[in-house]
Amino acid sequence: MSTPYAKLPRWADYGLIPLINLLVAFAVAGLVVMLVGENPFDAAVILVKGALGRGQGIAYTLYYATTFIFSGLSVAVAVHCGLFNIGGEGQGYIAGLGIALVCLAFDSVLPWYVLFPIAILASAAFGALWALIPAYLQAKRGSHIVITTIMFNFIAASIMVYMLVDVIKPVGSMAPQTRNFLEGAQLPRLNWIFELFGAKVRSAPFNITFLLALVMACLVWLLIWRTKLGYEIRTYGFSPKAARYAGISETRIIIVTMMISGALAGMMALNPTMGDQHNVALDFVSGAGFVGIAVALMGRSHPVGIVLAAILFGVLYQGGAELAFEMPAISRDMIVIIQGLVILFAGALEHMFRPYVQALFATLSPRSAGLAPAGPAGGPSGGGRGG
Repeated sequence: MSTPYAKLPRWADYGLIPLINLLVAFAVAGLVVMLVGENPFDAAVILVKGALGRGQGIAYTLYYATTFIFSGLSVAVAVHCGLFNIGGEGQGYIAGLGIALVCLAFDSVLPWYVLFPIAILASAAFGALWALIPAYLQAKRGSHIVITTIMFNFIAASIMVYMLVDVIKPVGSMAPQTRNFLEGAQLPRLNWIFELFGAKVRSAPFNITFLLALVMACLVWLLIWRTKLGYEIRTYGFSPKAARYAGISETRIIIVTMMISGALAGMMALNPTMGDQHNVALDFVSGAGFVGIAVALMGRSHPVGIVLAAILFGVLYQGGAELAFEMPAISRDMIVIIQGLVILFAGALEHMFRPYVQALFATLSPRSAGLAPAGPAGGPSGGGRGG
């Protein structure tokens, strides 16, 4: 008789399974590195050292992670409602337009600590409104949310090309971008934190948006698991029929959830625009909306997991840049392959090793896996009271 599958403990479900997937992804990536004639262990050391070995690398890693936290949270909120928002790229792009309008209007008259909250609201509002249209089409017309959100990414890109080339580009400039923001729209950096511990950070754009990302992660946790709205979101995501039977409005919950998701995606635009390049240029999102899908999958749609997964992808981005520099045989395209392998095993093949782990837990530790041991006569233990 084959070993039965079992429900995994939470630590195994949220920690062990992603760790196994990650190790397998890096093992396959090591084989790819070997194929180009390089030592995979040396490559791993360079990657980790480049991302975490000095203050400059850590600051860049956390800078990249900041954007991924927002995009991961955006995907996760929608997933809890049974929706798959892959329009974070477009929502973040359009949010950049809201940030540009606010910063260009007020950067000369307001200090950053006044302008920053206004920019947060503008980015969230523009992102939420861009997500509202696909949400309405899903709730009222039955259009598939995956199709509409990905199509809206292309529409957003076209709108931004028009705005940055024909409307808000400075007169006489050839670059498709806004003018540089003045000091009132430039966010302070957090590099001084590393300098307190003796680490030298020269020019990394690590800024206070990272703190905002952590606050949003806490608020998402409170929303999903500690509020009535969060309960309705999870109920609809688990069973739309049960949600309708309980009196939860399908239209309302889809629209509200997607607008929250869009607002979180919109806030990721703050990091590169106000925190780094101090303008809004074409393609400033740089694929972060799609990386957020992998971050949410690897983080199991839980804010803590999303923060850790975002830092991992920050390591891959920063360490990958160092690796491409130190090992010329490993090009930037190779780094993308390594990142893709992590996405593949953490996302599409997430459940590949789950049956084997479940069977192992059922065999070695039935009680921890939710399987009660058999009673003396082969029946279930702890039977009811005798009559």
